[in-house]
Amino acid sequence: MASELDVRARLQRAGQEHLLRFCAELAPGPRAALLAQLEPLEPEALREHCRRAAAACARPPAPAPDLAARLRPLPPERVGSASGVAPQTRRLWEEEGFHQIALNKVAVLLLAGGQGTRLGVTYPKGMYQVGLPSQKTLYQLQAERIRRVEQLAGERYGTRCTVPWYIMTSEFTLGPTAKFFKEHDFFHLDPNNVVMFEQRMLPAVTFDGRAILEQKDKVAMAPDGNGGLYCALADHQVLEDMERRGVEFVHVYCVDNILVRLADPVFIGFCVLRGADCGAKVVEKASPEEPVGVVCQVDGVPQVVEYSEISPETARLRAPGGGLLYNAGNICNHFFTRDFLQMATREFEPLLKPHVAVKKVPYVDEQGNPVKPLEPNGIKMEKFVFDVLPFAKNFVAFQVLRGEEFSPLKNADSAERDNPSTARRALLAQHHWWALQAGAHFLDAHGARLPEQPSPPGSGEPPAICEISPLVSYSGEGLEVYLRGREFGSPLILDVDTARTLQA
Repeated sequence: MASELDVRARLQRAGQEHLLRFCAELAPGPRAALLAQLEPLEPEALREHCRRAAAACARPPAPAPDLAARLRPLPPERVGSASGVAPQTRRLWEEEGFHQIALNKVAVLLLAGGQGTRLGVTYPKGMYQVGLPSQKTLYQLQAERIRRVEQLAGERYGTRCTVPWYIMTSEFTLGPTAKFFKEHDFFHLDPNNVVMFEQRMLPAVTFDGRAILEQKDKVAMAPDGNGGLYCALADHQVLEDMERRGVEFVHVYCVDNILVRLADPVFIGFCVLRGADCGAKVVEKASPEEPVGVVCQVDGVPQVVEYSEISPETARLRAPGGGLLYNAGNICNHFFTRDFLQMATREFEPLLKPHVAVKKVPYVDEQGNPVKPLEPNGIKMEKFVFDVLPFAKNFVAFQVLRGEEFSPLKNADSAERDNPSTARRALLAQHHWWALQAGAHFLDAHGARLPEQPSPPGSGEPPAICEISPLVSYSGEGLEVYLRGREFGSPLILDVDTARTLQA
């Protein structure tokens, strides 16, 4: 480890020597921890990071006045649909996806570096339980979907196949996530096929360009956004690992979507058959004002335009069919070829412009007293995973139904939307509908049959509580053998053991 003198000299070159102002009064352990945190920071890179953060915050980019004239929806030939397509076409996509999975050419990559601050917890979001009858966490639901899609592909092609699970963590989430997986026996996945790696951390910066000291012995650091993926892939030789395994196609997604379909064979097959190097799942915007980015074209180039950059007048424009003209809501759910990711790490990443996030960052004052600010006081610089879309040679979008594939968990229940209750209801409503489609009947407390109709999104709990294990059904398939013509009380938890009993 570098000496204090070496670290101090490096910080002087970066103009950030204030980070050591309490070093002399620290005990040996905390002093060593602080020096270890500071040692990897390259002086020139640190100086430039702090300078760019302050400059970007002082001069936030103004929306391009001519953006509306340069904006276009994606052309129809670049867009597929999970629901608005002939059944035989959907089956063709699905079969191609299963074929690639059976050939061991598909991996999934989870973006799990963020903290659950808005959710009100201090542990990784993937460890969160939304209150399902089974008490499963997001991590467990996702692991079981991987196991099921491996099983389905293997059964179709008479082979054993593996979908490796790459998990990008951060300094905040790596330790707890690794411990959680070990405690739960990796949810019966082969640990060799679960690869965790850590994204870079960047110092939070004051408005005048000084890195923030969170504690006397700790710099305030933050993950570099989910767009930090591209540096992290290079830092940890992840793409080399994929190449050794024969992986050609990668499904990248965020941890907080309870309905996410990992290694979705329909999406994978659509992208592969279109020859895409980069793809994005999208959902139809709920309203012009919904605060989600829009997947569209600017100057003929595909990209995600943030909702704040689109004028209200443009957001309200209607297509000839009556729907929103710019309706492709981004849900951070992507397809990449490994070759494209290789180019992203080597060529595109340095060209990505960081985004400014102004946050409330705890710090110590000049006397060393800890302060929790009531107002934003710091800058965190982030890149986004979708920033590489403009570099794609053959980009496609794939529209899915929100009620089937998108219900994010971002906020505590005190918020109106995207909270544990809305996530739980979305999953239970989906499973209730799957059961009805498979021929199940549900009874109320008095033995009378309940209405056999799906619950509209946002309408509250479904008429009956039904949770179906991902190990039993990935997307509603194969349930008739257990449920057709049978009556059930509420709640029904259809796990592997219950399914085996019903089939006996």
